[in-house]
Amino acid sequence: MNVDALYQEIILDHYKKPHGAGLRDPYEAEVHHVNPTCGDEITLRVHLDGDKVLDVSYDAEGCSISQASASVLNDLVVGKTVPEGLAVLDEFQTLMQGRGQVEPNEDVLEDGIAFAGVAQFPARVKCALLSWMAWKDATAQAVTNESEEGR
Repeated sequence: MNVDALYQEIILDHYKKPHGAGLRDPYEAEVHHVNPTCGDEITLRVHLDGDKVLDVSYDAEGCSISQASASVLNDLVVGKTVPEGLAVLDEFQTLMQGRGQVEPNEDVLEDGIAFAGVAQFPARVKCALLSWMAWKDATAQAVTNESEEGR
């Protein structure tokens, strides 16, 4: 099996059996993002305990890439601290914006390396990044809300 076929298989597995799908309570912040290019949508909730990501839940509609990316996001950030999760986001964003020229860091991205091929198609990069941008915004809101409550 070649690498591209393996990556396609990983994406399809996450699409067919999404990890973390379904909106759950409790949560500190919820955002709704839409990819205007293709119409993919996601509503994403973040549940934190201090700076630890306890849960990321979501309801998504759209292509297999956007939905699989949300599943991978859940796997990669739940259980990490917010700074660790943001570091994973940076690594994923670098991969997506590298137009297929960036060697993915498997130690950091795990199944996220499957999106290396997507980076070669600029129109699909927004699909892969949709959930990640929603997570970044929801996490920023949750951290802001927590710091305002702590005053």
